[in-house]
Amino acid sequence: MENTSAFNRLLEIMDDLREKCPWDRKQTIQTLRQQTIEELYELADAITEQDWKSIREELGDLLLHIVFYAKIGKEQQQFTIEDVINGICDKLIYRHPHIYGDVKAETEEEVKQNWEKLKLKEGKSSVLSGVPVSLPALVKAMRLQSKAQKVGFEWDNAEQVWDKLKEEMDELHEVVQLGQPDRIEDEFGDVMFSLVNYSRFLKVDAENALERTNKKFIRRFQQMEQMAVAQGKALDEMSLTEMDALWNEVKKSEK
Repeated sequence: MENTSAFNRLLEIMDDLREKCPWDRKQTIQTLRQQTIEELYELADAITEQDWKSIREELGDLLLHIVFYAKIGKEQQQFTIEDVINGICDKLIYRHPHIYGDVKAETEEEVKQNWEKLKLKEGKSSVLSGVPVSLPALVKAMRLQSKAQKVGFEWDNAEQVWDKLKEEMDELHEVVQLGQPDRIEDEFGDVMFSLVNYSRFLKVDAENALERTNKKFIRRFQQMEQMAVAQGKALDEMSLTEMDALWNEVKKSEK
């Protein structure tokens, strides 16, 4: 009842805003799209930082967007928030026959494989269907590999993936030496794809790992800038050797 009361409160507020607020009244699914993407990235940042307070806040922002889209959908006589909720409920029940039916799935892998089989029965022509075209390339690589793995298109162990990664790196080095720009880009992409594949076997989220490194680089570089200012210098006035010394000093301070 408490959940229902809180959700109904949000729906009532959405109704009020849509009727009384000039800004909210003006919004369309097109104008909300970019804002929704930004909210999703803010949630991703909060998750990377394991900032639970921010996670709670960003989830609220995303929930508002879901309710907003549903409100517009109702105005356009396309669907209601009840349609959205019942739709996902029906899908979850259908895709979990090991819970709501008589299918047996004892392991996580069996559940994933059964999920993909059910999606193909729904009319999807490929196990790779459903991967958004506009996903960032790194995230898309993770999703493509994960989907292929669910039907058994997978290496047996991490050592095989590591060998494949080294093979791709050798091929990249070869075309670099030959100075062939198009092939360099192709082989570099193969190395990246193989590295993402290796991350899955290490049970590492490649996107999150790279973002953590991005944040680490920003933190260290900004500390370098501060240290340079403290010495009365700017980084562009220092030699690479001097900057490298500052970088190593920053790294030591973090241990």
